[in-house]
Amino acid sequence: MTLSLDAAAQDLLFREAHTANTFTEEPVSDEQIQAVYDLIKLAPTAFNQSPLRLVLVRSAEARERLVSVMAEGNQAKTRTAPLSVIVATDNEFHQELPALFPAFPQAKDVFFAERPVREGSALLNGSLQAGYFILGLRAAGLAAGPMTGFDAEALRKEFLDDEHSPLMVINIGKPAEDSYRPRSPRLSFDQVATTV
Repeated sequence: MTLSLDAAAQDLLFREAHTANTFTEEPVSDEQIQAVYDLIKLAPTAFNQSPLRLVLVRSAEARERLVSVMAEGNQAKTRTAPLSVIVATDNEFHQELPALFPAFPQAKDVFFAERPVREGSALLNGSLQAGYFILGLRAAGLAAGPMTGFDAEALRKEFLDDEHSPLMVINIGKPAEDSYRPRSPRLSFDQVATTV
């Protein structure tokens, strides 16, 4: 069985795509990020809840604030990336459900009245959206360097509020020549799949 996606697109999105560590100086525009978002917002989430939130870190002052909460090994690449984006979840996503899920607007109160339930659902569905965001960046010809090495509470205090939880920081741009490390091994299909 073959895939419907042509080989060049498979390479762009998966086989040749790596986590980027260094970037060229070519800027990443708001229009590029909006085009990526307009594509990936169509990805599935439970109840169409869409908890993903993006904070585009552009100013020098904001960049230094972000660098200060990153793990030491992530500071230099965050400082020099053309764009860094804080990927977060909105734990009050349920407020949008009457508009986003008109087939059952009561889902807001029936399923998501309690904060711990919302946080768990936002984490799961926001992570799903973050994965699609990375694929969208690749589809736009950009490289992504997603990182979870940061002080989450300090990042929240600097850039978010109590209603939002940070998931990751993604450095974005055109990859530099030395951007990629060798690809690490992956598990085979037989190691991960069971037929019942």
